[in-house]
Amino acid sequence: MKGNEALAEAAIRAGCQCFFGYPITPQSELPAYLAREMPKRGRVFLQAESEIAAINMVYGAAGAGARVMTSSSSPGISLKQEGISYLCGAELPCVIVNIMRGGPGLGDIQPAQSDYYQATRGGGHGDYRTIVLAPSSVQELVDLVYDAFDLADLYRNPVMILGDGILGQMMEPVVFKERPKRELPPKDWATTGMKGRKQNIINSLYLDPVKLEEHNWKLYRKYKEIEEKEARYEMVNWEDAEYFVVAYGIAARIALSAIEMAREKGIKVGLIRPITLWPYPVKAFEEVMPRAKAFLTVELSLGQMVDDVKLSVNGRAQVYFYGRPGGMVFTAEEILKEIEKMRGQA
Repeated sequence: MKGNEALAEAAIRAGCQCFFGYPITPQSELPAYLAREMPKRGRVFLQAESEIAAINMVYGAAGAGARVMTSSSSPGISLKQEGISYLCGAELPCVIVNIMRGGPGLGDIQPAQSDYYQATRGGGHGDYRTIVLAPSSVQELVDLVYDAFDLADLYRNPVMILGDGILGQMMEPVVFKERPKRELPPKDWATTGMKGRKQNIINSLYLDPVKLEEHNWKLYRKYKEIEEKEARYEMVNWEDAEYFVVAYGIAARIALSAIEMAREKGIKVGLIRPITLWPYPVKAFEEVMPRAKAFLTVELSLGQMVDDVKLSVNGRAQVYFYGRPGGMVFTAEEILKEIEKMRGQA
């Protein structure tokens, strides 16, 4: 299946009840698929009049306790940022999909990874975090959709799936696996009508600064729990490696080919692939620091994740960067040259 369509089918199977979105390349196949399939299953699909309208519809459905999703691409996600801040402030679970394209501005419709800052630093206002999942294959994209909905419900927090134009458009074999249901807390906070109980109020407005501070510290404690429990990563050829390439998403797929080529030349290099971009998997770096001589971060951007790599390494080894911005995609041969350059300089 094509990545966008596989993601859409996975969302339906994961129990998504409502989708609100707006078409933008290179993710438009996703809402197109849901527009056709959601009504067949008794679910809600609505093409909103704008991205801003869509994210506020997500707020309403999430507040009523529904499993809800929206999707867009880079400029569209920018328009959703205020709504995402509101969702985090009100502690409302939802899934947000960003199939990235080149930027800044309208940029182009080619694949890129230049929304890393926006996704991991909170592109909207205030102290908040979104869980960010970064698949590197269509199969993993499908698998992480299930996890995204469960994590959103478990922590009452938006979860973002951060892919790129290649991942959304490429076709790969997919298995929709039967997954055991995760034990999740009841949504007794939802605005479903009072039904003889105390009223529920969902809000992110705290005019009393003391109460707002208490609320922010509560969010902080939740974010610390997520950092401790939910960081995910994959490491390849790391057991004897002296040098490491750090990459996520489609860049990691290309980097893996370069690492195989480097190994054939006798260079002991491994791969660290973050699966959660937030929380960032600092533990992966701790596992390899005793012998790591240098790290090379490769991204389809001017360099954004490289900041988190530097924070994780914390000055204990050299960190190098190689990137292609604006929709340009590097080759495995290009990365191999950078690996050789890193070894020479380190």
